[in-house]
Amino acid sequence: MNKIKGELSFLAFILLIPLPGIPQEISLPKCNHQFIVIAHRGDHTNAPENTLAAFQHAIDVGVDFIEIDLRTTKDSQLVIMHNMSVNQMTGYDGNIKDILFDSLRQIKVRDKLHSGWGVHLIPSFSEVLKLCHGKINIYLDFKDASAEAAYKEILRAGMEKNMVVYINEQHQFTEWRKIAPQMPLMMSLPKVVGTKQAMTQLLDVLKVDVLDGSYDEYNSATILAAKEKHVPVWADIQSASEGIDDWDKAMALGLAGLQTDHPQALIDYLKKKGIR
Repeated sequence: MNKIKGELSFLAFILLIPLPGIPQEISLPKCNHQFIVIAHRGDHTNAPENTLAAFQHAIDVGVDFIEIDLRTTKDSQLVIMHNMSVNQMTGYDGNIKDILFDSLRQIKVRDKLHSGWGVHLIPSFSEVLKLCHGKINIYLDFKDASAEAAYKEILRAGMEKNMVVYINEQHQFTEWRKIAPQMPLMMSLPKVVGTKQAMTQLLDVLKVDVLDGSYDEYNSATILAAKEKHVPVWADIQSASEGIDDWDKAMALGLAGLQTDHPQALIDYLKKKGIR
């Protein structure tokens, strides 16, 4: 009940946001494929998640987007890590926001289940942008950072046309619309939206460019409504056990893309289906 109230509060908040000057149409990054494959935290089937190696693997297998998680160090440097704490990926205690960048670079990322994958640096945002430039698009999960600081780095790297920003909090929506009105923004589908009418009403007022959220929270009617509003649905399907049965169910809904933990396997599946 509290979560539903929170979702309704978020929607009510967005309805009150003054958004002068927003372009009528915001262009999504160009892709070579109709069906979008997003590598969740990179391709971490051969390297620890959210590392340069995982991102390079995603590039090598032909993924359309890598999903990365942006955070800020104690000295305002932008880095990539999913959790606010470094513990899970490094074995050290501490939160990103409390650690200086130079100290953070001394802490190495490793995968506890795959020691053979070696140790890796926590990447800076600028390193990821440089690696991806001209090769792959970025799905930026905007965890804890300044939109202004992030956009400066994006512009410096020439990646402003290769980025979609996932919004986690109310203020992020406002900040990005003011700072970079042409930047495509994404948010998850509120669980209170379960019919075509509800989806249509949502998208009439919510000026979002892409929808996210678990694939099993959608149905054919809500996806049809999103298509009619020209808002693609790139749903989450990532899990350790995801496979053909899950992909078949998701594809039957008419989704425009999937975020996966198994990008190579999903791409192979799409090729066999004649979709890629």
